[in-house]
Amino acid sequence: MPELSSTAFDGKAFAAKLPTRPGVYLMRDSDGAVLYVGKALNLRKRVASYFDARPKIERTMRMITRVSDVEISLTRTEGEALLLENEWIKSLKPRYNILLRDDKSYPWIVMSTGHEFPQIAFHRGARDKRKSYFGPYPSAGSVRESINLIQKLFRIRNCEDSYFSHRNRPCLQHQIKRCTAPCVGRVKQSDYAAQVDDAILFLQGKNQKVMTRLITRMEQAAQAQAYESAAMFRDQINALKQMQAQQFVAAGQGDIDFIALALEQGKTCVQLVSFRGGRNLGQRSHFPSQAQGREANEVMAAFLGQYYQDRLAPAQLVLSHEVENQALWSQVFSDKAGRKVFLQSHPRGDRRHMLELARANAMQALKMRLASRANMAIQFEAFQHLIGLDDLPESIDCFDISHTAGRQTVGSCVVFDMNGPIKSRYRRYKLKGITPGDDYAAMKQVLTRRYGRLQKEEGVMPGLILIDGGKGQLKQALEVLAEFGLSGIPVMGIAKGRARKAGYEEWILPQPMRSYRPGAESPASHLVQQIRDEAHRFAITGHRGRRQKAATHSRLETIPGIGPKRRRSLLNHFGGLQGVNKAGIEELSSVPGISQFLAEEIFRALH
Repeated sequence: MPELSSTAFDGKAFAAKLPTRPGVYLMRDSDGAVLYVGKALNLRKRVASYFDARPKIERTMRMITRVSDVEISLTRTEGEALLLENEWIKSLKPRYNILLRDDKSYPWIVMSTGHEFPQIAFHRGARDKRKSYFGPYPSAGSVRESINLIQKLFRIRNCEDSYFSHRNRPCLQHQIKRCTAPCVGRVKQSDYAAQVDDAILFLQGKNQKVMTRLITRMEQAAQAQAYESAAMFRDQINALKQMQAQQFVAAGQGDIDFIALALEQGKTCVQLVSFRGGRNLGQRSHFPSQAQGREANEVMAAFLGQYYQDRLAPAQLVLSHEVENQALWSQVFSDKAGRKVFLQSHPRGDRRHMLELARANAMQALKMRLASRANMAIQFEAFQHLIGLDDLPESIDCFDISHTAGRQTVGSCVVFDMNGPIKSRYRRYKLKGITPGDDYAAMKQVLTRRYGRLQKEEGVMPGLILIDGGKGQLKQALEVLAEFGLSGIPVMGIAKGRARKAGYEEWILPQPMRSYRPGAESPASHLVQQIRDEAHRFAITGHRGRRQKAATHSRLETIPGIGPKRRRSLLNHFGGLQGVNKAGIEELSSVPGISQFLAEEIFRALH
């Protein structure tokens, strides 16, 4: 690798010595920091263009004045240079290159195919060769949505192996028809293997093959007069047809990424919408840094290079802005994927409609990004950064418990996203059957009812769960989520600090167990305070309503078999509720219309 390093760098002399071959060049300052990485079909011509007399934009002039050293790496083709350029940009993060800031690992769906009864689960991070992976997906929410769909269609278990191996009766997943309960032998291994094969084909986008297999099984079951099995296959076929009808399919079944770019006030947002097998996997917003003053096609090229540097491009990429050397990009992606990859920048029909929708979403996301520091989106980002979340949570569920000395216990759940509270998803729970004052049992019941119903009704799962409480309440939340196969959802406990003042709470996060005290000035703390206070207000309002109702209604109204006539007789006989409370079973049974059995029920209810 030729290089030159001197106090007064002579760019013209250096460029004159370079070959006219393809390659990558890297510019450094006097401290050795990387300023810029670029690629060229002709290295001599490209590097020399930085140091000639032609006028250049201000950004480029600032960079050139700082150049103290240039390194080059020769490649065989311009395509190899393109790949190497983006490899260096991603690893070195040069100051003057457009950088894709959202560089978190993307989520996958994993199937533990080495197990006798495979589990479907959410996965992020290193991959195990003994398991099958599908993805990557644009967001954690799209993974959970897909897993929920797989469970509905094919009834694959999503519980942990440790939970699976210790069951002696079917869990709630089986009751809501999301699992065939292999843990207790409710399904043969061969039948479960067929379920898994169908699920894998579905994840690979081979929906028609799945449909054909299900139709064949339904007909075979009907011929064998196994009508219950035939009905189950029929329901699966109908659900699959309904799902396909609801999905947007661009030019038939296919793998397509729609990439739309929005520019506003010098900032940029790139919106990615992914389709696999004609199924919409969701979308994700990216905000490249150091893109001020750059042309849209330049930003688009930077995004393509860095985003697809460590993942295979789908068969088709539909772009809102054309990039230079589009044929080169197609060739590079095709060679890497081992199949043809097409780039399209002027679509028509449905694809144009989908691209315009992605562009509108990009502009909306960018406007939210450009809002003031007090904006909810900024607070969400500060919160994500502080506690180290991989994804910006699309929504947050927060739970609180309210009671007076253990009576009239009410649980609340409030939901927030980057636009603020989503009151249509608020829920309040009247808790029964728990020991008065047992906040742990109360929290467990609320969480069980909340996520049991959400799974049954295919509701929206949160990106994060906040629990108003310490380690005890947090433990209850983790146990409930494990039972429902939702361990991938991050959970955080909010414990009151020593001063018990707003803004000085302790945030507790498990796996690994750690805590934060962000302080009252943190934007992330403002977000958590707002959400927690809303959950507290919502719970207290419900609790006060129950308490008021209890104060204005007789406890006799809650006893089965005691209607208005018998209640009136009791109150008249004993002179009011206080006299009824003091009466024994024999005295109660002496009232006309009150049998010995009812007297015992009344006594137990009042005592």
